[in-house]
Amino acid sequence: MQEDLEQKIRERAYHLWVAEGCRDGESDRHWLVAERELLGEFAATAPAPAEKKRASRKAANSNVETVAKAPAKIRRRGS
Repeated sequence: MQEDLEQKIRERAYHLWVAEGCRDGESDRHWLVAERELLGEFAATAPAPAEKKRASRKAANSNVETVAKAPAKIRRRGS
């Protein structure tokens, strides 16, 4: 996955470089712009972490038997 993402960033940075006239000295900026674009797209399509946790917690709780809790002992004064 890491190599795939890096390759996509490299290709996008190259296209940005070509679109801006192949000027030298702009490679860092092209890389950062490409990285920001691709990671932004990834973040927009990825499910939110809270939704995942809630869904998995519900699934886990549906398989758990309900156990009644024993009442706490009451201490009486003076006895």
